[in-house]
Amino acid sequence: MTTSVARLWYGPSVRLCIFDLDHTLIRSPLDLAAMALDMRSHLERHCGPLPAKPDRYRVGELLHWCQAHAAEHETPLWEIALDHERRAVVDAALEPGAREAVEGARAAGYATAVWTNNAREVTAIALERFAMVPTLDLVVTRDEMRALKPDPDGWRVIAAHFGAHKDALVVGDSWVDGVAATAAGIPFVAYRPNEADMTRWKLEPVARFDDLAALPAWLHRRASGGA
Repeated sequence: MTTSVARLWYGPSVRLCIFDLDHTLIRSPLDLAAMALDMRSHLERHCGPLPAKPDRYRVGELLHWCQAHAAEHETPLWEIALDHERRAVVDAALEPGAREAVEGARAAGYATAVWTNNAREVTAIALERFAMVPTLDLVVTRDEMRALKPDPDGWRVIAAHFGAHKDALVVGDSWVDGVAATAAGIPFVAYRPNEADMTRWKLEPVARFDDLAALPAWLHRRASGGA
């Protein structure tokens, strides 16, 4: 689902606003810690105890370990992830202010995209349910990426689509969005971030919002040199 609506013309000065999905545009009960725990349990049942680490294993870390040491279990891990996502999307809702943020970004002259670690299947269900597809110029899911955020590979797909540009932003709720944006050299806008994570990962968002509906006014000011 790298294409969703009729394309705008993207000139060299295109402005681009890239949104995370879960907990940014979509309010979802998806529990990544529980997903990681199920993945770890699968690996340890089949491969023995994983190496100890000071904090919990995250989904991306488990996938990297699996690819390096037990590649035959990668498909079952993705199946675990997809099962969690399918169950979570049933109870998903549109995040307050999400529609205003995306439509307002377009009104401010920004092309709009989603960059998510979710599967294409589940992303499509959520965006179509809430009629968000017509508001987006591009949707990039894990099916199009070589690596999940915080790896910046999704930016490779986005940049290939939009071409040269002068102004891009990533809007997300999590440190993984901020780290991916920073690695890609793109400013990060934080939506209701966990400040401890911002500090831990040395992230310096260019803006912070508790209300997504306030984003378009800020984008208008930024586009005119006032933000």
